[in-house]
Amino acid sequence: MPAFLMGAALFILVIIVVALARLLLSHRAADWVMAEQLLGTAGIAVLLLFGVATGRPGVIDLALMLTLLATFVTVAFAEPLRRRFAERRQAKESEQRP
Repeated sequence: MPAFLMGAALFILVIIVVALARLLLSHRAADWVMAEQLLGTAGIAVLLLFGVATGRPGVIDLALMLTLLATFVTVAFAEPLRRRFAERRQAKESEQRP
């Protein structure tokens, strides 16, 4: 069972590398937010799998703490995007008015 869990963790690490490549090739803000969510979720999954496979409860606790942190990071990334889109919408509406 630990070998399977480590294999799953390795597979998720490969997904993280692909996400980083996508992140480096993209210039859109939405892609950056989605990549951040993928990296956070995948990193937490790797830590959880590693913690269960090795029987180290401290690693599991670390993964759970990073889960809370990832939530705040996502909100911190999304809030400026929300403001920017709201400003663009207001600018378009003001241009369309006669």
